[in-house]
Formats: sequence, C-alpha cells, structure tokens
Amino acid sequence: MRSLAPESLMMSYGYHPEWSEGAVKCPIFQTSTFVFKSAREGKEFFEIAYGKREKSPGEQPGLIYSRLNNPDLQILEERLTLWDGADECAVFESGMSAISTVLLEFLRPGDALLYSKPVYGGTDHFINKVLPQYQIQGVGFTNFMDEESLMTLAEGKKIRLIYVETPANPTNALFDLQLCRKVADRLSTPENPVYVVVDNTYMGPLWQHPLKLGADLVVYSATKYIGGHSDLIAGAVLGRSELMVRVRTLRTFLGNMAGPWTGWLLMRSLETLKVRMTQQAQNAEKVANFLRNHPKVSKVYYLGHLEENDPQYEIFKRQLSCAGAMVSFDVIGGEDAAFRFLDGLKLFKLAVSLGSTESLAEHPATMTHSDVDEQDRAEIGISENLVRLSIGVEYFEDLIWDISQALDQV
Repeated sequence: MRSLAPESLMMSYGYHPEWSEGAVKCPIFQTSTFVFKSAREGKEFFEIAYGKREKSPGEQPGLIYSRLNNPDLQILEERLTLWDGADECAVFESGMSAISTVLLEFLRPGDALLYSKPVYGGTDHFINKVLPQYQIQGVGFTNFMDEESLMTLAEGKKIRLIYVETPANPTNALFDLQLCRKVADRLSTPENPVYVVVDNTYMGPLWQHPLKLGADLVVYSATKYIGGHSDLIAGAVLGRSELMVRVRTLRTFLGNMAGPWTGWLLMRSLETLKVRMTQQAQNAEKVANFLRNHPKVSKVYYLGHLEENDPQYEIFKRQLSCAGAMVSFDVIGGEDAAFRFLDGLKLFKLAVSLGSTESLAEHPATMTHSDVDEQDRAEIGISENLVRLSIGVEYFEDLIWDISQALDQV
C-alpha cells in the first residue's frame, strides 16, 4: 500500500464506515456514556483508563464516558498526529485550556519557566498573573538573546519548562528552537528534565513541525487554522506518549476536553486545511508586498520579507516551509491613525482571532495584548501604531482594495 500524505488521510484515517451503518463520514456521537457488553469488560476498560494496568498486545481501550473518550475525539486526535509526527494528541475545549493544562501539569510551587516574549495575551496573563499565585515564576526572554543570555536568566531558578511561541503573536518574531533545546538540555538533570513546549498556532500543523525540531510538546489554539471557520473554540496538545499520558490524565480530571460536536467540526475542517492555508499564504504575500510600498506604513512584519543578512532569515529557512498568512504593520500616526484605518475597513472584519477563512484586523496594544505589561509591550514592538491582519481566502485584489481605501482615511 502506498504511503499516503496527511492531506489524503484526513478524509478517512481512523474511521471505519462498517462500524457506523456504512456512513461515509464519521457521525456525531452525541452521547455522554457508553454501554458495556459485560461487567468484566467495564472493569477492564476502567483499569486502562485509570492506569491500573498497561494495555495487552492488540487490546484497544473501550469507550466509557465522553469525559474520558468519544469516537469523534479519538479519530480527530489520531488524524492530528499525522501532520506533526506526534505519538499522541489530546484535544481541549479551548487553546487556553490546552496551554494552562500543560503548564499546571509540568510546574510546581517553587518552579520557574522561561517563556518567549511576546506571547498571546491570554498566555501572558496566565504566566504573569495566575501562576505567581501558586509560587511559580515566569522569566521572559526575547528573540535577540543568545544561549549564554538564557543561561544567565535561569541562574538561581528552578527552571522546569521553556515555553516558546514562534512565530510570535503579533510581531512574527522567530525563536530558534535548536537554541531552546540546547538550553533545556543544559538545565536538565536526570531527576528533573526541562521540557520545551512550543505554541505553533501561527503556523498551524502545516508550515512548521516543532516536534521534529527538538520540542517535547506542541500546543495549538485549534480555533485558528485547524478549525479555520470562526465557528468553534478548541485547543490541542501533541507529543511523546510518556508526556501525553500526564497531559491526558490532568485533562480527564479538569474536565476540559472538547465535546463530540467540536470534534466533528474539527474533522470536517481538517479535510480542507492544506487548501485553505495555501490560499491564505498566497494572499498574505500579495498584501504584505502592497503594504511595504505604501507611504502611510512605516514597517511591515511579514516573514516573507526577511533578508539573507537578517539573523531571523536563517531560523526561518531552517524551521518553516512558508511565510504564513499573518501580517502586521505600523501605521504612521499612532493610535488615532490605526483606529481610523480599522474603522475604515469594509471587507476585513474588525475582530480578534486569526486563521479563519475571512480576513480579520485588530489593534493588539488595546485588544489582544492590552493586559501585557506596558514596558514589555514597548520592548517587543507592540506599539500603538501596530495593526495585525489575519489574511483569509478572499480574492487578493479585493483585500488590497480594502486596505488601500482604509489607509486613504488615515
């Protein structure tokens, strides 16, 4: 049998039509609980679910209760592993529930984590406002710091995780995952390994594969490119089996797994993931090129514009296969000019989120990243001039027309 590409396997992988009356697509298993064939079968299912014993060769875990497992969720998770080359995947009810579950599982009071700056505003809030309540410290680092600078930041601290969002939201800053792996290995001991966790939301599972670049876990807001239609909220975590056992166990008892309807919608979305993301990337290149030459734009943050003498270019060529579909830019004239631009848009929707079929625009400094420390915002380039665009699948000339007429109002 030919080895099929992920985009081909997204149509059927893990699903057996004969188990569902021959339905060509997996039905929605809208049920809270599942019937056991016998009391002994129920006992055996629970022994595996609660880790009382390992699976026997060829044994498949049975369905128990939709907080533990559900066919829609299981098939979805199997399909998501194909893109990233992961052993296992766990899907959550939101991106933040995926991120917070990982941080809570691998950090304890007295621990610290190194985290890249900038990160998504919700992640920044959890690291800097929630984790300190549990005596867990976040130590931020920027993409211009080298290995020894990171080691200096870690001095005197019990670093247990390195959390990296790359490309970073909203500036497209790139972080070297090989560097993060080296630092994690230097900080690790046999008793206390340091893990690298990568938020890959900006690239989706298509354009960057952090697990193949040294990461231990990868997290997604599956709301974004994976869902891709602005009609669901979800998150995902992928990685090695020994780590995913811990993630899944905490997910079970926090109860923040996605439901069957969300799982079904995500399976539908995976079928068009490559088609959508490819068109979005093509559109983004044309939009970014237009913005680069506009007199009312002082800077464009787009990975496709990196030059060979830029240190970020080498990271881009090594880690990514595409420049992506996220474009940010600085409008000349500050917040007032940025707001006039945003209010003047007609085709773009003024809304947060990203990665969907429709194009979106927002103002990070006062919206998604408004809770980030003001000094941090200044250091990492989230200014009042900055506008973030998520490019959709519309006709590119219409997108450029809309941007042009909105800039005319600045």
